[in-house]
Amino acid sequence: MEAVHRHGAGAANFNTTHWTMVLACEGESDSPRAQEALASFFQTYWYPLYGYVRRRGYSEPDAEDIVQAFCLHLQEKGAVAKADPHRGKFRTFLLSSLQNFLANENERACAQKRGGGRELIRLDADEANARYELEPGHSVTPETIFERRWANALLEQTVSGLRADFITRGKERLFDGLSSFLTSDLDEISYQTAADQLGLPLSAVKTTVHRLRRDYRSKLREEISRTVSSSDEIDDEILYLRKVLASAA
Repeated sequence: MEAVHRHGAGAANFNTTHWTMVLACEGESDSPRAQEALASFFQTYWYPLYGYVRRRGYSEPDAEDIVQAFCLHLQEKGAVAKADPHRGKFRTFLLSSLQNFLANENERACAQKRGGGRELIRLDADEANARYELEPGHSVTPETIFERRWANALLEQTVSGLRADFITRGKERLFDGLSSFLTSDLDEISYQTAADQLGLPLSAVKTTVHRLRRDYRSKLREEISRTVSSSDEIDDEILYLRKVLASAA
């Protein structure tokens, strides 16, 4: 994960409202605003939950139902809105909530589809199963699967946000042509190939890649700031996520 580096805490554009994107829904669990916020969050982070449940031994359809039911449970019970950002990282809260949900699973009536057939998020069964089949052997714990996929989801969200910025500026082709440089140190030939394909001078490509990586690091810090309780924790979280991803390499 080349683009994930330590920066001084002062470089962060930290705002606790990022972490509380869905926490602001307290008392509004039935409002369209609350549902949209929760659906957006879970649509980004559903796979870490799914991977954890599958590694706990649940079948593909059961895991899909459980993740859907868990998301609905948090919405209906207002559990997300009651989460306290000062008590730890959001990924820790989410995992512990899922663990508690599974611990109570056997106490629920299972004759009816979990969640009553309601859906908060779009869960693509084919995509979920295809991704899970690529997971490492069963010696890897459910918790490790969750943390690796959480880290990947953060990176994917970061890249998606950065690409959206380029599209807004009418530079979609430029981003797509240089995005491979975000996480790789490519050689001079690769830079020249990109320059030829984009019709740009080699110097311009190198300058753009430098700025792209800078913006990526900044956006990643912004994304991570949503999941921790203070700006002081961002660097530690980056180092932890680098360690998690390195262990999967």
